This record gives sequence, C-alpha cells and structure tokens, in this order.
Amino acid sequence: MLLPYLLKAIERLQANREGQKGNQQFLAMYSSIFGGITTEPEAMVIPMDDHMVHRGHGVFDTAAIMDGHLYELDQHLDRFLKSASMAKIKHSFDKKEIRKILIQTVSASKCKQGSLRYWLSAGPGDFQLSPSHCHQPSLYAIVIEDRSPSNQKGVRVITSSIPIKPPQFATMKSVNYLPNVLSKMEAEEKGAYAAIWLDNDGFIAEGPNMNVAFVKENELFMPCFDKILSGCTAKRVLRLSEGLVREEKLKGIRVDNVSVEEGKSADEMMLIGSGVLVRAVLQWDEQIIGEGKEGPVTQALLNLILEDMKFGPPTVRVPIPY
Repeated sequence: MLLPYLLKAIERLQANREGQKGNQQFLAMYSSIFGGITTEPEAMVIPMDDHMVHRGHGVFDTAAIMDGHLYELDQHLDRFLKSASMAKIKHSFDKKEIRKILIQTVSASKCKQGSLRYWLSAGPGDFQLSPSHCHQPSLYAIVIEDRSPSNQKGVRVITSSIPIKPPQFATMKSVNYLPNVLSKMEAEEKGAYAAIWLDNDGFIAEGPNMNVAFVKENELFMPCFDKILSGCTAKRVLRLSEGLVREEKLKGIRVDNVSVEEGKSADEMMLIGSGVLVRAVLQWDEQIIGEGKEGPVTQALLNLILEDMKFGPPTVRVPIPY
C-alpha cells in the first residue's frame, strides 16, 4: 500500500525540480545515510533531524572541476578535516576514504567542468542542541554544473555593516553562513557585488566568500589569515605570484595587517576565491581603485590560476576516471 504514495511523492518532487531549473544543475550526490551515489535530483535530500540542518553543526568545503580534473582537492580536504576537528565533529572517515568517495561521485556525474561541494555533519538523531544522541556523523557530496556565462569584468564593493564572525568561527568553514548571506545581500541591495569585512581592530579582513588582495607600487599584499578563513585559492595565488617576482613584474609579496586607507589607495584591488578565481575591484565605497579599470597584475594572476587549473602539477590536479 505504501508504494503508490511513494511513487506519487517522487512524481511531485520531479515536477517541483522541473519548475525550479536555473543555471545550476545537480548531477550526482553521495550520502553516507544511504551509503551510495544518486544521479536523480529528487533523491538528493538530507534528513531534517540532521544537526547540520536545525543546529548548523556541520562543515563544508569545495573543489573546482576543470577539464575532468579536481583542482586542489587535497588542499581543500585538509582544511575540511581541520574544520571538522574545530567543530568537534567526531567522525570515523579518514582523508583517503573521503577522497575516494568524492572522486567516485564526480565520476558518476560525468561532469568535466563544474564544482564539487561536500559536507560533514554531526548527523541525524534528534532535535536537541547537543549531538550526544546523534547516531553517527554524516558525509554528503554533490556535483554542480553551473551554466552561468563567465564574467570577469571588474566590480564595485562596499564596506559591510554586518558584524564579522569572531576568529574562532571565521577560521573554520562551517555551514553557519548567515552573516555571509546578509553581507552579500547588503551589497546587492546597494548595487555592489560584495561587501568587505573589517576585523575588530579596523583592518581589512575578507569578503563574504572570498579573500581580498591589493597591489601598490608593484607589491602584492593581502590580509593575514589568523582571523579569517585560510583561502586555498588565495594561498595558491600567493605561490604562483612568486613567478611574477622572478620575472620582475612584481617587486614583492606581503601578507600583513592592511588598513582601509592602504587598501583604498592601492593601484589594484582584487577578490580571490574558488568561485570568483581572481576578479578586479574597480571601486570600494566611493573610492575609485587606481585608474578604475582592471589592472595588469590582476589579469596576470587570473591567467596564472587558469593555467594552473588546466596544466598545473599533479599536486593540484586530480584526474577523474570516467
């Protein structure tokens, strides 16, 4: 008797998905709850009693899929597991096992260009605050194909009025992204692309889901990572930019406290992250950055990261066996 109701529910889920199609397509999902991978979007669900859903007790990370390779998978996985430890999610998954699951999920999706996102939660069990009665932590992963047109034009940013997360929470990549969401919404409401956070000492911190960097008198500099999320893409950009120093296109690289005055008076400003890659900022609040156009160092760093994604060493490119 249960089967007809299940079939009807699946039909409604399918119809709901069909009506919500946008630029992002969800091609495959892994769930440790059912111990496998599905390519049916209507089956890509998680239990409501999972503490990641109703308590925000979960962490996540991502990796880009470029030409059938996962970019910086191991670097993101290291941060993922560190975040899980900071969030006190006591799980039995090891890095090798998670890595294998993620590669298999991308393989099942047949996606060659897109992104992989994955979560580790305290797991389902009840609706209490403590995870002490959760059965076991849960691992989820989903492959996303984004059909949005590429856009690397320079953008405008504002200073966020939303309070920044304390360092204990800002340095882990948890699912508690409400401040990030409100910061992004604030920017969009004011016709800007993103809002920039300042730390409690008034120094430049980060964007809602990206790092920031600057160039002045041919020196590349960005804020310290001690109070903000340690961006994998930002760290890779720092490494790749060493080549520009050797070529004398940059005279130096610095990771330090950056004042608002120093940032706004820079010759170039850029956003850096796995989603935006490297994107020029042309205006911050009312201040035009440099000449108000995309700068040569920003473009050079974008070219370097794109080249690295396509032709970089095995340490940053993991092939997917389709």
